[in-house]
Amino acid sequence: MEKNIVLIGFMGTGKTTVSKKLSEMLDIKEIDVDAYIVEREQKSINDIFKEQGEEGFRDIETASLDEIKNEKGIISCGGGAVLRDKNVEILKTNGKIVLLTATPQTIYERVKDDDSRPLLKGNMNVDHIKMLMDRRKDRYIEVADVVIETDNKDVDEIAAEIIEYMGNNS
Repeated sequence: MEKNIVLIGFMGTGKTTVSKKLSEMLDIKEIDVDAYIVEREQKSINDIFKEQGEEGFRDIETASLDEIKNEKGIISCGGGAVLRDKNVEILKTNGKIVLLTATPQTIYERVKDDDSRPLLKGNMNVDHIKMLMDRRKDRYIEVADVVIETDNKDVDEIAAEIIEYMGNNS
C-alpha cells in the first residue's frame, strides 16, 4: 500500500479500534495521533486542554501531524484534527482520508463510561453529542475520500471495507 490510511471521525466512531485491527491485518505500523501527543507532551489530553485550552491542543496536534507526516501506515486522528486546513493538507499529502461514522446514540453507548473526553465533560448525553456532530459533519464529509458507517458492524467488517477501498483507490 503506497498511501497511508488516515482515519477521521467523531469520538466513538471506532478510529482507535479499527486502526489497531488494520495494523494487525495489513502488518503495517499504526500511529494514534492522540497517543503520540500524550507521549510527546508527557501529559494527558485532558491536562493539555485544561492548561492550554482547545486552541493550544490544536497547535500541538498540528505540530505532531507535521512530525509524523512521512511515516507509513495507519494514522488514527483525534475527532477535531481535520478542523484545521493545515492538518488536512498534511494528511492528504500521502494519505487517503477515511471517515468513520456512527449515530449519536451509538456514540453515546460507546463513550458513556469514558471520562477522558474533554468535549463531553458535564454533557454526556445524546443531544449534546448530536449537536457537536452536526457542527463537524460538513467538514468531515468535505475532507473525506470515503465514508464508512460503523453502526451495527464488527471491526473485521469495517476493516475489510477500508482494505477493499484502498485496493481500488490507492
